[in-house]
Amino acid sequence: MGRGADSDSDPDVEDDDYYGASAKASTSAAARRAPLTSTAGNSQAQKASKAIARERRNYHIHRLYVRQEHKECLAVIEEVLGEFGGLCEYPIYVRALIKRHEGKIAESLTLFQAATALNPHNVANLKQVGRSLYLLGRHRAAIDVYDEAQNAVGADDWEIWHNKGLCYMYLKQFDESVECFKGANDIQRHDTTYAQMGKVYALQEKYNEAVDVYLEALEFSPENPEVLTTIGLLYLRMGESFRAFDYLGNSLTHDPRDPKAILAAGSIIQDNQDVDVALIKYRVAATQTPNSAQLWNNIGMCFFGKRRYIAAIACLKRALYLDPFEWIIAYNLGLVHLNTGQAASAFHFFSSSINLKPDFPSAYMYLAVTLAKLDDHDNACAAYEKAIEMDPGDHLFHLNYALTLYVAGEKERCVERLEVFEGLWKGLDDETKNVDDEVPKMRGLVRKALGMSDVFGGGERSAVL
Repeated sequence: MGRGADSDSDPDVEDDDYYGASAKASTSAAARRAPLTSTAGNSQAQKASKAIARERRNYHIHRLYVRQEHKECLAVIEEVLGEFGGLCEYPIYVRALIKRHEGKIAESLTLFQAATALNPHNVANLKQVGRSLYLLGRHRAAIDVYDEAQNAVGADDWEIWHNKGLCYMYLKQFDESVECFKGANDIQRHDTTYAQMGKVYALQEKYNEAVDVYLEALEFSPENPEVLTTIGLLYLRMGESFRAFDYLGNSLTHDPRDPKAILAAGSIIQDNQDVDVALIKYRVAATQTPNSAQLWNNIGMCFFGKRRYIAAIACLKRALYLDPFEWIIAYNLGLVHLNTGQAASAFHFFSSSINLKPDFPSAYMYLAVTLAKLDDHDNACAAYEKAIEMDPGDHLFHLNYALTLYVAGEKERCVERLEVFEGLWKGLDDETKNVDDEVPKMRGLVRKALGMSDVFGGGERSAVL
């Protein structure tokens, strides 16, 4: 597997290359100039000896840096820079790497630029200037620097192509980004390049292309659990649960404690109503990521499915504490409180969910149900109208709206909504009709109350939460 370009610093590779090139250049220069005996030759020999003296401690600096003894390394660098008036390229370069490792990106950029000024032809300096600009969010300037480095190196460089692709991705120039990543892979294939290329396609919602990229990555690295998990998540997003579960299972074979794969596999199991098995999966994930809001949200809904409402509310509120701006957590809390008869609390959470995600129609429908329970008929009808406006093809919206209108005594409007529901109901297949057995029961109940004939018979339970 190749080295990733996303790390803040890569001392074991970049520093070695830089140090080796610098030492080799200075040694060869000294060897060429040593035999001179004239006055000019003596001057050249003195310059060569000064260059050797300036670089003689580079190895010590390099060793301290790769051992991550940064405090001692900075002390040696300060001593060397003070001795030679700050004109030592390699100590400045290493000092910049350390500053970037400490999170002082702007300071590291200044130091890399100083190193570049001392040696404009060193491509390693240019690449690090580009990297610092990228980390500062100055992506256009970073691309310009990488172009300059690409012209200076005179040959294809995987790292330059890859980092240019990252910059184009954050500039939302996705076509250019994909071309750069393809160029990087043509030079040398890396898992990280495949991952970023797939991410670009996923950002454009081109999930099939993203899957193709990750499948190609899987040929290069067949036992990479991250790639397997990502393919599973993409299939899950595309609605292909069985294929998703297959890849997630393969990922867990290689890394049984991968929390992302466990969470995704558990959600598929949970969707198939096997909440006990899902809870076992989540228990493993909780030891790895105890502060995952998505995990506690799923655990809470497992308890909701088991009708353990207090445990469900406790888990969902923990999830809300960990991620207060996740709309689905507020939505699920609204469902649980509505189911337990706490309409005021349900109204609070449904309102929060709608504020966070105003384009989810089911939240408006449940808000309407809640308002009806709070005897706010006008606002309940407005919420139903909003839900139907956003998704007129959902039969449950019309059925619940008809029930609310019937309870309020508006039988004519109730009949109108029920007729719309009947038209949608006839167009459903048998599998969809049997998903929730409360729907046909409530349909029969409303029709009977309105004096309509019905083949389903009565029933005393409500399809509305």
